[in-house]
Parts: sequence; C-alpha cells; structure tokens
Amino acid sequence: MDGELGDFLRSRRARIQPEEVGLASYGRRRVPGLRREEVAQLAGVSVDYYIRLEQGRGSGGTSRTKSGGVSDAVLDAVARVLRLDEAEHEYLRALARPRRRSESSPAASRVRPGVRLILDGLDRNPAYVLDHRMDVLAWNALGDAVVGFGDKAPGERNMPRRVFLDPAARDLYPDWPAIASQTVAHLRLKAGHHPDDAAMGRLVGELSAASEDFRRLWADHLVKPCDHGVKQIRHPVAGLLTLPYETLTIPAAPDQTIVAYTPEPGSETAERLALLGSWVTSRAG
Repeated sequence: MDGELGDFLRSRRARIQPEEVGLASYGRRRVPGLRREEVAQLAGVSVDYYIRLEQGRGSGGTSRTKSGGVSDAVLDAVARVLRLDEAEHEYLRALARPRRRSESSPAASRVRPGVRLILDGLDRNPAYVLDHRMDVLAWNALGDAVVGFGDKAPGERNMPRRVFLDPAARDLYPDWPAIASQTVAHLRLKAGHHPDDAAMGRLVGELSAASEDFRRLWADHLVKPCDHGVKQIRHPVAGLLTLPYETLTIPAAPDQTIVAYTPEPGSETAERLALLGSWVTSRAG
C-alpha cells in the first residue's frame, strides 16, 4: 500500500479546478486540477509541509501531534480544500496516521457462537458476516440460499473475488457496474485502515492482475462504506430480488460486520424469499 496517501491526494487535487476555489488559472498546467502549492495556500500550511504530506513523510514542528502523526487541524484543512466527503476524510486520516496492525490471527476470523445465533434467528432475513477483506465468515440458511457461499472453499468465499472473477457475476447482479464500483470503494476504505495486512495486499494484487475492471476502478481511488443501500440479485430459483440491506458492526470484533437483507414485509421480494426459504427447508428435509 506504499504511496497510497500521495496517490489519493493527487487524485483529489485533479478533481478541482482553480476557478472553483476562487483562484485564477495562469499559464499551461501540466496536470489537471489544483497544484500542490495551491492546496497548501488554501489549507494554510507551507508548501514544503504539504509536499511532505503527499510523500507520506509528515513534517516537523507544531503541526504534528504528540504521537507523531499529522494534526487534526491540518487534515481537516486539507479535507476542506479538496472537498472530501465523510468517507474520504476518514480515509485520509487512516492513510496519514496509520495504526499498524499485524496480520490477522486465525481467531480474528472466528465468529462467536452468539453471533451465529443472531444469524439463525433472522429466519426471514438473508444474513451473513463479512470481515474487512469482505470474506464471508458465517451465514444463515436463507443467506446461503441467496448468496451461495456454503458450497465454496474458504478462499472462494470473498465478495470482491465473486464480483470480478466469477463469470456468472454479471448475470447475478443486473446492475453489475454499480456493484463493482461499490465493492472496490468499500475494499479501498478498509485497506486504508489495515496498511500492514499482507492478505489484503495479496487480494488487491490478485484482483488487479486478473481483472481490468478492478484495476480501472482501483485507480480511481474511490472510497465509500457499504453500510446500507439496495442491491438487486437475479436468483436462479427465486427470480429477481430487490434487497435493501443494513450492516451492523460487531463491537467485540470490530473487523466483522453483519449484513442483513431487509425486504419490505409483503413485498414481492419478501414473498419470493419466503418461497425460497420453504424450498431450502424441503431440500434439507
């Protein structure tokens, strides 16, 4: 993940024209958007300081916190100048002040029995647990019927791999481009919070090597959490499902998130899920 901070800031500079922030544009520009000097001027920091920030080298003096990271005031000023949204601002903080973590232990991928009971209790809602790499760690019966990871090997139970490497994904997701963009934006946000996660790096490398679409989207530096929304799935048995979803982070395991699909009671999708649940029960019997 080396160089991510500079790449991210340069991509955000490129989105903003000088005229948009009240600056006159003089001469020919070698790169689109704001120059580093202009960002520094608007953020109220020295040019040298901002250059060091883009290079990931930080700076000395009073702009650093006691822990050695870049101050909130500087990051807030840069975020304001570059018009970062909340998720982008969070990502900037994670890149500028990384909290080093070692490779996740096997225990970090274990789902506690109480969480599994919660999943099983959601008998009308497809639900599963994701970790920060978007590996599917656990699921309930209806979640497995919809998502279909129960018969996969552990290494194949990964959402980005499914979206970009499974040839059936474009049929499974009617709005595949939106799902692909959302998946990459969420994965990049999580990668920013786990800069030392070698498995995350290997996943990004694998997807970059195998998928031109992933490489293109990753290069856009989009960051956005998948905390709620609506997803459509064209299920081979139940047909087209329109699935609102909510996510819940598990406090005792903050890298694990419960994803639950929440169709409106009485909706066509809810009725189709009920039929799918009956079909799953009959097969199990």
